[in-house]
Amino acid sequence: MFFRDEELMAPAEAARAVEMLPDGLVATDGQARAIYCNSRFEQITGIAAADLVGHDLREVLTLQDSDGSSWWDCTKPWDGLRTRTGHREKLLMLGNGREVLVTASYIRPGRNQRVNRVLVMLRDTEQRRRTEANHAALISTVAHELRSPLTSVKGFSSTLLRRWERFSDEQKRLMIETIEADADRVTRLISELLDVSRIDAGRLQIRPQPLDVAAIYERHVERAVATGHDREQFVVDVPDDTPEIWADPDRLDQILANLIENAVRHGEGTVTLAAAPAHDGLTALARRRLEGQVDLVVSDNGKGIEPAHRELVFSRFWHGSGRGSTGLGLYVVKGLVEAHGGRILVEDAPSGGAQFRFSLPTEPPDYLA
Repeated sequence: MFFRDEELMAPAEAARAVEMLPDGLVATDGQARAIYCNSRFEQITGIAAADLVGHDLREVLTLQDSDGSSWWDCTKPWDGLRTRTGHREKLLMLGNGREVLVTASYIRPGRNQRVNRVLVMLRDTEQRRRTEANHAALISTVAHELRSPLTSVKGFSSTLLRRWERFSDEQKRLMIETIEADADRVTRLISELLDVSRIDAGRLQIRPQPLDVAAIYERHVERAVATGHDREQFVVDVPDDTPEIWADPDRLDQILANLIENAVRHGEGTVTLAAAPAHDGLTALARRRLEGQVDLVVSDNGKGIEPAHRELVFSRFWHGSGRGSTGLGLYVVKGLVEAHGGRILVEDAPSGGAQFRFSLPTEPPDYLA
């Protein structure tokens, strides 16, 4: 930090605090002369403190509105009404064309007196640009995911309406089934997007209750059999002494439906649904953190997931080497597990395939205890 003279030097504690700020800070006296700035200000603006301190800030630091007007001329921080306290954050441009977010605070020695200090804070817009880029990518991906099934629905429905008599009953049934499947795909994508928004906003609601793991597994196996899978394809391995878990039944069904569907689609052979103590294979410190939890395990006999991809599978719209899903299922699964206070990971199954292991509590949350 640089100061113009000794009598204006801030205490050492204040100087260190200003240096720790993530934003750039510059202060002026009542005549707009720069008194000091922190190192973050130099990084953002590219202006050296030695070239700034003691000079008129308006001449050294160029700030312009989107229409090219000088922000200093528009706001006049050192003049104007004596009731002003500062300016809210605004997107401005430096002389080199770089965008910054700027706020200002006016300091007066007393009520209705002239400004004798102005503090200007500058924030880099890099994070904002990344957020906007992520939003644009999300919109683009969602549009792509919606376009494919909607194109199919539109195409088959239009064909049936215009040429109904030309098709046999079997052909009509096939096209209607395709329309139904694509409509279900759109509905699922919208539901998952709503869950994603709730997870990101921290508004996902969990209503836990005691549940029997073996009974839940058996119910999901019966559902899979009812959709055409062989009963022999599934193995349920839950020890008799496995305690009840505390989970939201609807959300747990959503977790298991995603993991089982993933195992059936990408795996081969048997799908195993198991339960084990949450401390299996972990360090003593990790075991202490997971006391009072049980691991639920879904594994398959497929090719498995490469170690380099095991964190990526939980990201938005990750499809790996294949398509056929929205790419949001595992992202939602991770959010749902963490909302229960658990954790989920991918590892090698004993059979060599992929194994998803997630922990859930065996005791009610504090607000229900």
